[in-house]
Amino acid sequence: MDLKLSDSEIKVMEALWDEGEVPAKRVAERMNARLGWNVNSTYTLLKRCIAKGAAERREPGFLCRALVSREAVQRLETEKLLDLVFDGAADKLFTALLGSGRLTGEQLRELKKQVEALEAREAEE
Repeated sequence: MDLKLSDSEIKVMEALWDEGEVPAKRVAERMNARLGWNVNSTYTLLKRCIAKGAAERREPGFLCRALVSREAVQRLETEKLLDLVFDGAADKLFTALLGSGRLTGEQLRELKKQVEALEAREAEE
């Protein structure tokens, strides 16, 4: 998938992921409350997401819903970040994340479990 969403478009998509099928008016209210955006700005961003195939609009009521999952966009954005900032090296990203001090003990334990599960799968192959 080659979907390129701007930061603002991703914020609109987050509303759709969180709320499911929702009237555009509700998305606009949420964006206004959280980010101070006006209705026209939100509608423009919704229309861009629709044009890119990330969301769809249904009538009546300008109901919107995401067509791509949050996880799919996260994977794409991670790939872009890896290529742009870390020269494609996942270990450099992982090292930067570990060194950031932003991970809780629970998050570190979960990451360790995921790494161990990956190592076990690779050992089986």
